[in-house]
Amino acid sequence: MIVEERIYTLHPGMVPAYMAAYEKEGLAIQKENLGQMVGFFSVDVGPQNQIVHMWAYKDSAERDARRAKQATDPRWNAYREKVRPFLMVQENKILVPAKFSPWA
Repeated sequence: MIVEERIYTLHPGMVPAYMAAYEKEGLAIQKENLGQMVGFFSVDVGPQNQIVHMWAYKDSAERDARRAKQATDPRWNAYREKVRPFLMVQENKILVPAKFSPWA
């Protein structure tokens, strides 16, 4: 299993608008396309104006297939264009759990 962590740094003050747009439109599309959400967070203490979300996959092949499906979904592409102006920086990580992790 792998977990993808995505960190989005938004323009100052845009977290509430981003979260509202995601809840209204993006969430259902991503759940359908990406599968198992591990969590979706906003940062309270630490770097500000950040959204962190994580998705679990069986392996890299499943992640690649699901991300490819999402990339061709017209609903996702329309949503992405709506929220793109909120974003300043995007960081993606693939996390591999230790053998003793509950996620292993």
